[in-house]
Amino acid sequence: MTDGWNWQQPDGGRPSGQPGPRPMPPSSGVPTSPMPYNPGPAPFGPAPSGPAPFGSPPSGPAPASPWWSDALGDPWRDPHAPAAVVLQPTVTGAAEPEAVVDPDAPKPPGNRSVLLVAVVSALLAGLLGGSLGYAFAARNGIGGGRTALGGNGASPPAAANRPPDSLAGVAARLLPSVVTVRVASSSGSALGSGFVVSADGYVITNDHVVEGGGTQTFTAVFSDGNTVSAKLVGQDPESDIAVIKLAKDGLTPVQFGDSDAIAVGDPVLAIGSPLALANTVTSGIVSAVDRTIQAGDPGGPVRYYAAIQTDAAVNQGNSGGPLVDAGGRVIGVNAVIKSLAADEQSAGNIGLAFAIPINQAKRVAQDIIDTGKARRTVIGAKVTSGRTTGTGVRLDSVEPGGPAESAGLRAGDVVTRIDKHPLEEAIDLIALVRKYAPGAVVTVEFRRGSETQTASVTLAADAQ
Repeated sequence: MTDGWNWQQPDGGRPSGQPGPRPMPPSSGVPTSPMPYNPGPAPFGPAPSGPAPFGSPPSGPAPASPWWSDALGDPWRDPHAPAAVVLQPTVTGAAEPEAVVDPDAPKPPGNRSVLLVAVVSALLAGLLGGSLGYAFAARNGIGGGRTALGGNGASPPAAANRPPDSLAGVAARLLPSVVTVRVASSSGSALGSGFVVSADGYVITNDHVVEGGGTQTFTAVFSDGNTVSAKLVGQDPESDIAVIKLAKDGLTPVQFGDSDAIAVGDPVLAIGSPLALANTVTSGIVSAVDRTIQAGDPGGPVRYYAAIQTDAAVNQGNSGGPLVDAGGRVIGVNAVIKSLAADEQSAGNIGLAFAIPINQAKRVAQDIIDTGKARRTVIGAKVTSGRTTGTGVRLDSVEPGGPAESAGLRAGDVVTRIDKHPLEEAIDLIALVRKYAPGAVVTVEFRRGSETQTASVTLAADAQ
């Protein structure tokens, strides 16, 4: 065998061509072989015959050394490595014998019992702490995926049932009869509201919603999204009432209330499409009745209203929509708002909205449907615009044979009340007179000189 570096023949030779071993360098220090035993001369003469005493060196040839005496003939030896004998240090003292433990002997309890008690105590403490924590969390509503929220009412309150006379019930009943009115013409488009007043498709809206020149097309959009084409039947600019006819029948008309029977504080709903937001319902109360209003664009018709004032939110787009009482009956047509804005386009609700009384709107609409135009109610006198000294409205002239002259009124008289409504300026007299139907009899209180008198005046329709 060979390690590839020092290969010898079995007979101790080397293969041909291989160099012989290098001569060993002289060693120093430890000898390369053990020293032979020489006991020296015996101190007490020749040794006795018989067995050698214990500890004496053996006689005869020296025994073979236990060390590497044949190192030079070892085929695995590195011939260049020096040989040395390493001697272990001699132990001078005797070591303590190792104690032997009997594996079958019973072991003392030691720490095992203490460890067991500690583990059991920790488990009991954890169980108790967890139980107390859960009870605290459950009591305070913390954690738990099934925590109940809210109280458990036995039955919903009556208001939650939405009876027909509730505000929600009224709104649900009225919405199918309210439409969004869209007007398109060569000059632009407009949007307002309206409500169905007959099963065959007549709809009341405001004149200022449908006014405009050129060719116009009208459409009405119901609360369910259905769109129906319409045509203009007629309009009355001074009362701000117009009527359109839908190309559809079998509709559900609204119910009319009595605008003369309402009182301040009555709850109301305003329904329409403010700012194009269809099917909007707002609520409020009647803030005032017979609030006289003059409105109109410069160069356009002047409109007079003895209006119902409400704080229900009304904005642009509500015009022509219904003002409804708590019973779901229409008592007015939303028409005008007061605003602090400098221009109409930026005007918005501030809680001051005004509706044309339905008794007046219904009468004008009926005239338009029947004759194509509305009659205008007059008292047969001309008045001075603005305020007069003190209270009341001064009559500048009286038409011969007219209602005022027939009742005994003269030019220069100062009318202070109509049917107990106080008058402060000419707008009050005009708006209140037009609220009534032609042929209505009103009580007029007037002042002539220092005397206060009353007269019954039968109002009439103008000649136009």
